[in-house]
Amino acid sequence: MRVEGDMTKDGVKIAADLLAHYDVHARRLAWRALPGANAADPYRVWLSEVMLQQTTVAAVGPYFAKFTARWPSVEALAAADDADLMAAWAGLGYYARARNLLACARAVVRDHGGLFPDTEEGLRALPGVGAYTAAAVAAIAFGRRAVVVDANVERVVARLFAIDTPLPAARPAIRAAADAITPDARAGDFAQAMMDLGATICTSRNPACGICPLRSDCAAVRTADPAAYPVKAAKKVRPHRTGHGWWIERADGHVWLVRRSDKGLLGGMRALPSSDWSADPDSTPPFAADWRTLAEPVDHVFTHFSLALAVHTTHVGQDHVPPDAGEWWPVARIADAGLPTLFARAAQAVLKEKDADARH
Repeated sequence: MRVEGDMTKDGVKIAADLLAHYDVHARRLAWRALPGANAADPYRVWLSEVMLQQTTVAAVGPYFAKFTARWPSVEALAAADDADLMAAWAGLGYYARARNLLACARAVVRDHGGLFPDTEEGLRALPGVGAYTAAAVAAIAFGRRAVVVDANVERVVARLFAIDTPLPAARPAIRAAADAITPDARAGDFAQAMMDLGATICTSRNPACGICPLRSDCAAVRTADPAAYPVKAAKKVRPHRTGHGWWIERADGHVWLVRRSDKGLLGGMRALPSSDWSADPDSTPPFAADWRTLAEPVDHVFTHFSLALAVHTTHVGQDHVPPDAGEWWPVARIADAGLPTLFARAAQAVLKEKDADARH
């Protein structure tokens, strides 16, 4: 590994420059305390950090507002019905986070009297809380010195020190460099200032180096292409899978929804009955009927593979009960079922085709 920047940079100066910038330019976010306050609500910090994993601030904002209105405390969230929580989470993706959210809230209430542990070690012991989330909550909610490295911080540090080892191999060096510049005081503000810098100035493309408060200390700005950092490994080809989904509609305008297994992709979510997702999925329908297949499959991209879901529809009588456990849901209220994006798109495709047929 080659590091262009000096690993003995003046961390005190960097922290001071960045915090001075943050005091003026900090983003105002619903889960944050004002700069210098160090009095953020641990529940709101933890909830926001879980929501923000693999998701943007813009996408999280409305979800955070709805969650905190419905479940304003960790005690309220711990008492939430699993199905209600999963439905409220629908659309945020990475649904294991929602299951871990409930498990963590219940552990905080059951084992800690409703109070979050105030150290990284204590937070790491909670269900679903990893190294990053523990560091972020410890720093932001409790003012503990912790090295907080998310994707934005990773980018800022890789550029500040011009670390040219491709990710993910560069991460130990990036963390060590982040540790070297993290101050003892105002650690939470520093972590959020680094996040803001990466989100608003030191962006993935076209970084605004001219207005960066760390420009004078940045090794990458002195190269021909600061945006080349962090160096990314070549992307692997994402495999493609296919699958089948079945829309079973009753005469009174209800559709049959099942709940997916708690373990695995989209675990615990309401969904249409579906096959396995593979190169050669089982296309056998749940029962013999007059099935009609939508003209186009529903395409969706997951983290590790892309999927083309063929959707088959049929109508059944009022007394019909499909073989797998599930519930009849009003088609008119399908948007309230909390379907994950794949199945919400499938429902939209069915309804769009029904509407087209009705017009002809």
